[in-house]
Parts: sequence; structure tokens; C-alpha cells
Amino acid sequence: MIDLHTHTTFSDGVLIPAELVRRAVKAGYKAVALTDHADHSNLDLILANIGRFVAETGAFLGLTALYGVEITHVPPPLIPQLVERARAAGAQLVVVHGETIVEPVETGTNLAAIEGGCDILAHPGMITPEEAELAAERGVALEITTRKGHSLTNGHVAAMARRFGAKLVIDNDAHAPEDFVSQDRRKKVALGAGLSLDEYLQAEANSRDIVARILGRGRAD
Repeated sequence: MIDLHTHTTFSDGVLIPAELVRRAVKAGYKAVALTDHADHSNLDLILANIGRFVAETGAFLGLTALYGVEITHVPPPLIPQLVERARAAGAQLVVVHGETIVEPVETGTNLAAIEGGCDILAHPGMITPEEAELAAERGVALEITTRKGHSLTNGHVAAMARRFGAKLVIDNDAHAPEDFVSQDRRKKVALGAGLSLDEYLQAEANSRDIVARILGRGRAD
């Protein structure tokens, strides 16, 4: 199992990075990305500190730890430049907080995130056909989420991804220990969103491929 969307005390998570990773290990995860909520005020702070944590402790953690940010509630015209700034500051993964229906995310965020070249568009809500098609063209993965509230539109996201050939990943958006759900729960969430068994397995493989690309080697185990 892989979770490419997690939060620590550097944003609104309840665990420091070391404990979040340890909880993930005990839950059976093989890789996690630490992607705290970021805007122009704290992006550099997050990446400097989480990057140092991964560099200094990564070999001892018991899983593959990656670091990045989730660009969150940033005005859409500014998202592409912040994606670029995050990569320049060392982010291994850039997630953008999509237009979930349970938060007042500004319209246009999904499109700006895709056009800006993020890696994962998190909980994209009622993503439009045009956005899903562009995500497929640009290689931006759309998220099926196990997180309460954000998961309400998983079925729509799955249908749009299938229609236009966009890649899917399954993430927990983990903020607390209980958010690292089991393999069985991940599968049930995916199937409940309307994915076939093969589509579910492909979504899990897509996460492995992202990790492998970041690490510059073959697929993560």
C-alpha cells in the first residue's frame, strides 16, 4: 500500500513526521508522501523541514518516505507558479487541493492545477469533462480518496477518469493514525466508487509508478 497524500503537524495533521511514518509502517504501508498544506506563506518552511527529515531519517524508517506539498486554497492564477516554485525548492511530489464539494475551493482550481503540471489533483469534486481530458493528456493523476466528505464525489471522479483515460490513484489524505486504512478498505472504497477490480489494481499500480519515477528506478515493491 502507498499513500501519496498525508499531513503532519506542519499543517493540520496531528502527528509529527516521525510518528506519522511509524503509524503508516504499522498499518502495512510501503511508501508515504508527506504533503502538508501549503501556500505562499509556508511552502519553503515545509519543504526545508520535511526535506531534512526525509534526508536524515529516511534510511531508518522502514518504508519509502517522500516529501512534497499540497497546494491549498491558492488563487487559481497563482497555482502554476507555486507548483514551479515547489519543484525548485526540492518537492518530490506536488499535490493540489482540488475542488472538493465540502470546502469553498475557488472555481478554476482544478484547471489551474492541471495546467500547472501538478502530479496529483486531490479530491477534485465535480471535475468537468474538459478537465478530466486535460488531466489525461498531461499525465496528472486524479485521486480516489478514503477521506470522509471528500469521498462523496469518488464515483463521479472515477467515471470521468474512465471516460477520458485519466490515471487514478487511491489516497487516504491521512491526518491522524486512524486514517491509514487497510488494504481491504482501500479496495472497498475503490469498488464502491464504481471501479472494476482491474481498475482498482491499476490505480494501486499507478501509485507505485509515481514512487518509482521519483526514485528514478523500477517500480516500488
